Amino acid sequence: MTEFWLISAPGEKTCQQTWDKLMVATTRTNNLSTNNKFNIPDLKVGTLDVLVGLSDELAKLDTFVESVVKKVAQYMADVLEDSRDKVQENLLANGVDLVTYVTRFQWDMAKYPIKQSLKNISEIISKQVTQIDNDLKARASAYNNLKGNLQNLERKNAGSLMTRSLADIVKKEDFVLDSEYLITMLVVVPKTSYADWQKTYETLAEMVVPRSTKLLFEDGDSGLFSVTLFRKAVDDFKHKARENKFTVRDFQYNEEEMKADKEEMTRLSTDKKKQFGPLVRWLKVNFSEAFIAWIHIKALRVFVESVLRYGLPVNFQAMLLQPNKKNMKKLREVLYDLYKHLDSSAAIIDASMDIPGLNLSQQEYYPYVYYKIDCNLLDFKV
Repeated sequence: MTEFWLISAPGEKTCQQTWDKLMVATTRTNNLSTNNKFNIPDLKVGTLDVLVGLSDELAKLDTFVESVVKKVAQYMADVLEDSRDKVQENLLANGVDLVTYVTRFQWDMAKYPIKQSLKNISEIISKQVTQIDNDLKARASAYNNLKGNLQNLERKNAGSLMTRSLADIVKKEDFVLDSEYLITMLVVVPKTSYADWQKTYETLAEMVVPRSTKLLFEDGDSGLFSVTLFRKAVDDFKHKARENKFTVRDFQYNEEEMKADKEEMTRLSTDKKKQFGPLVRWLKVNFSEAFIAWIHIKALRVFVESVLRYGLPVNFQAMLLQPNKKNMKKLREVLYDLYKHLDSSAAIIDASMDIPGLNLSQQEYYPYVYYKIDCNLLDFKV
């Protein structure tokens, strides 16, 4: 399970007692969850008005930062072409896997100094993550263009003889070049019609050079034949060929153009390889930054919500529960019994109920402070 429940409850005589009570209720006898203390430092409380406003702002910021974390993770999967193990290896926070980071969370004093007001800390996070989001858009756009152009060229060189580029199939000696009167044409003939082609090609128009056809290339269904004729018979030849289900490909041998195409493909391929390493490194670093910022927002939300609900002086214990998947319903019931005295009105309100004046911001409401953290950030295409 990569889902965590970050909750808080007011300190009894001491916060340790609150912790011990939770442990007895959820782990000693029934193994409902694996629990860790979630360390939140002594943050500056500020005024009640500011806290109420901040509560809403942090809810929006939480949603935004989570979306950026997921975008960076998903783009990492796209760039690494969905190799699941490789992706998970690169999705780290501070050099450790996400579950380890969350369960051993320590506030980063250097990045988010606790001497600053809560509002300032939330603004630092907002600026930082907005910058990551903007950079991701720019980098992804540049890399996707490159990848798209390369795929288009590769697509041209693949597929059936009816549609694919013929530049890498034909050679200069296959053509009559620089003749005022003669021209070499390329015709796609179904394999089942080879005999018909050999019998009829000389008669498809006047002025076809006898015995000038040659099989240049075959794929699963068809063959590519060359044939030489007089220029003035071209239209007539095309028309008759079509009637006989032979497909004339419009192709002119142009060494300059073919060389330019090859060089373009090499250039794009080299550019893609050059950008790949730095891009993956950037994604790794900024995934870590965004994920760390996201968990700090969760910490801020727990702090703000706990002060608003449980009052001053600040006295609450934040706890991180990793529910046992089979017992999630039971865990909810145990937590409700444990904390229902905190709020008599919270007979588990369903988030889908629309209650005027109560902004649940898509979050279920319980008698204790509760936020979900889901470390499974990828939708893998199986």
